[in-house]
Amino acid sequence: MSQLFSAFHLPAPNGGLTLPNRMVVAPMCQYSSNDGLANDWHLTHWTNLMNSGAAAFIIEATGVTDVGRITPRCLGLWNDACEAALTDNLKRARALAPRTLVGIQLAHAGRKASSHIPSQSGSSIPPSEPQGWQTLGPSDVPHLPHEHPPEALDKAGLEAIKAAFAMAAQRAQRAGVDFIELHGAHGYLLHQFLSPVANHRKDEYGGSLENRMRFPLEVTAAVRAVYDGVIGMRVSASDWVEGGFTPEETVVFAEHLKQYQISYMHVSSGGVAAGQKIPVGPGYQVPFAQLVKEKTGLPTIAVGMITEPLQAEAIIEKGQADLVAFARAFLYKPRWGWEAAAALGGQVEAVEQYWRCLPREHQNVFKELKIGGR
Repeated sequence: MSQLFSAFHLPAPNGGLTLPNRMVVAPMCQYSSNDGLANDWHLTHWTNLMNSGAAAFIIEATGVTDVGRITPRCLGLWNDACEAALTDNLKRARALAPRTLVGIQLAHAGRKASSHIPSQSGSSIPPSEPQGWQTLGPSDVPHLPHEHPPEALDKAGLEAIKAAFAMAAQRAQRAGVDFIELHGAHGYLLHQFLSPVANHRKDEYGGSLENRMRFPLEVTAAVRAVYDGVIGMRVSASDWVEGGFTPEETVVFAEHLKQYQISYMHVSSGGVAAGQKIPVGPGYQVPFAQLVKEKTGLPTIAVGMITEPLQAEAIIEKGQADLVAFARAFLYKPRWGWEAAAALGGQVEAVEQYWRCLPREHQNVFKELKIGGR
């Protein structure tokens, strides 16, 4: 039996969630919102990926405040209008797809906020420009030397952001989302606090690892206080620069997250340092997921250049991770999960309209298959 197509349970205080297979669609920014609102693009995008065969789909990095967005075009969940748009589009997407668990990645971009979308350079937008705003961070150190520096957060600012994460979690729950992922990776605010590259504070939130973990742990505690479902944490396990956040520190951070009944660790890397040197290649981040899994016993998601069914199967079979996340592979082949099922002898759910699409030798891929028409 294929291990990729075996079930897996994610624990949580409310009993948790059981995934029918080990495939997860990773959160991918779409840069397609106005004022943080989900729209027709998101409806189409979500519906497409919820028809992929993956057990779970995670909605893109979603700003918990307006100034916490990466770009002016990023999705948000900071007010009633954002909540209503997310609720409506998610409800309609679910009506057009088989049963799929839907998560949302709650995020604050910190010093990497106020940026152009990638297709328009991705560079920082200074607050003096019409679409720009003053960014925030653990310290007044910009991501790149030539960029406008962020404002170092004071205690009131930290409390406001913690409250914003908690409120966004409540909004997500009302919107019908099945689980929450906190974005502690890729150089955004929670990662900025964790990394000595971005965090130069001299108070109780900077310096030692214990201090650098403090704010991300406080955010997790604030979300857990209002949400008893599955909460995951995405982390950058290595900054890929000397003096940066390390895999060993990631393990310590994960151990501390256990006190808030964290459900899983989604293990990525990089994003906080302009001088990072990443040895990119197939499965290059899998060893980090394996380390966290082996040292902490927490469920882990491996991600990063995992593109072939046998590659994903081997990760699960060898116990390197519990789940495998796919991003661009699913954009390129939105039915990647079906291809994997055909290759590995697994089964997936699919809407009736697509039942006739597979060659006859692979029609056992669909659960409860019913052939219609002629």
